[in-house]
Amino acid sequence: MSGLHLTVTTPLAVVLDEGEVASIRAEDESGGFGLMPGHADLLTVLRPSVLHWRRADGPWHHVALRGGVMRVAGDAVRVACREAVAGDDLDQLEALVVEQAAAQADAARRARGEQLRLHTAAIRNLMRKLGPGGGPEPEFDEIGEAFR
Repeated sequence: MSGLHLTVTTPLAVVLDEGEVASIRAEDESGGFGLMPGHADLLTVLRPSVLHWRRADGPWHHVALRGGVMRVAGDAVRVACREAVAGDDLDQLEALVVEQAAAQADAARRARGEQLRLHTAAIRNLMRKLGPGGGPEPEFDEIGEAFR
């Protein structure tokens, strides 16, 4: 019996595309589970976790997932997720994931700061225009709507 073909994709890249995979370990809402060649077809939602895989008599490899959907159809195992990071050493993978999470948090913090700055500038401009002496009085037609 041939092995499984494991593919892990994100919207931007194919993170993993490996054939002859003998065993896969993953985690969904019901807990951890394993896949081997000949497994029944399956569709499940994966939790943010680490997917482990190996070839026959080979070392375990790992892919950190930010959740995702796994589909098993015959010998094809496909995982689609927002983010994934592959690695062979769990400690290095953990450090990489922590580093990426910190960078994303920093980028989100900077974006929130910029959004707040733009919002504040817009409010100040509105207050200047609408406040006392902030511009010409609007002209109104007979039903009271501004027409300029």
